[in-house]
Amino acid sequence: MPKRLRVYLKEMYPVLPRLGLAAVLFFEIYFLVLLTNQTQIGPIRLGWQEAVGTLTIFAFLLTLRIADDFKDFHSDQRLFPDRALPSGRVHRLDLAVLLAAVDLPVIGLNVALMNNLAWFAFLAVYGTAMSLWFFAKAKIQPSLPLALITHNPVQIVMNLYVISFACHKYDVPLITLPNAAIALTLYFPGLIWEIARKIRAPEDETEYTTYSKLFGVRRPVLFILGVMAADLATTSYLVWKLYPWAVIAVAGAYAWLVWQSLRFIRRPQAFALVSRVQWYEYAAEGTVVALIAAHLAGWGT
Repeated sequence: MPKRLRVYLKEMYPVLPRLGLAAVLFFEIYFLVLLTNQTQIGPIRLGWQEAVGTLTIFAFLLTLRIADDFKDFHSDQRLFPDRALPSGRVHRLDLAVLLAAVDLPVIGLNVALMNNLAWFAFLAVYGTAMSLWFFAKAKIQPSLPLALITHNPVQIVMNLYVISFACHKYDVPLITLPNAAIALTLYFPGLIWEIARKIRAPEDETEYTTYSKLFGVRRPVLFILGVMAADLATTSYLVWKLYPWAVIAVAGAYAWLVWQSLRFIRRPQAFALVSRVQWYEYAAEGTVVALIAAHLAGWGT
C-alpha cells in the first residue's frame, strides 16, 4: 500500500507543491484580512494555529481530489484510463486509508486548537455533501452547469474558514466590505480556471463534455471575461487599500486577458485558453502577494 500511495501522490497530488500552495492560499487571505480592515490589531502573532489552518487547507484539497477520483471512477475508465485509480495502480481502499490518515488528525487539531469550529464544520459538511453529489447525483452529474453551480462555491467556503479564523483571533468584524472582497477575489480565479479548462477548439472536442461543446466557444469565453471584470473590481479595491498605484498592474493584466480571449474566439485552434487564464492569474495573484509582502515589510507605508 505505501508504494501505491506514493504513486498516487506523485501523479495526482504532489505533497510539497500542494503544501506550498496551501500555505500561499492561507496566508494570502490571512494577511489581507489584517491589512485591509483598518482595525488596530496590534502585533501580528503567528503560532500553531496558523500551521493547523495551512494543514487544513492542504487536507481539504486532498480530500476533494480523492472524492473526485471516487465520483468519476467509471467515466475516468473511459476518458482517462491511465490515471492512477482507473488504471488499477492504486486501489480504492488505499485512498480510503489515506483519507482517514490525513483527515482524522486535522479534525482533532481543529477541535483542540482553532477558534472557528463552526466554520470548520461548515467546510467539512459542504465538502462531504459535494462528494455525495448533494444527494442528487442523477440530476447533477449529467449537467456540467449544475455541477459548477453546486460544487465550485466550495472555494468561497474555504476562504471563509480562513477569514473567520483571522477575524476571531484579532477581534476583527467578520461582516465587512473588505472581507467580502477577499472571499470573492480568492474565489474568482478558481471559477474561471474551471470553465477555461473545459473550452476547446471544435476539432479538439472528444467524448468529454465541455462548455464549448454545450454552448460554443464565444459564450463561455465572454462569461469568463465577465467574471474577470468582477475580479478586476474586487482585486483593485483590495490593492487600492494597500498601494493605489498598483491598480495599474492589475488592470494591465486584465486588458491582456481580454486581448487573448478575443484572439481565441477568432481562432480557437491557435492556443489553449486555459494557459492564458493561468498566466493572468499568476500576474494578478502574484501582484497581491507581492504587495502584501511589501506592506508587511513597511515599504511605502
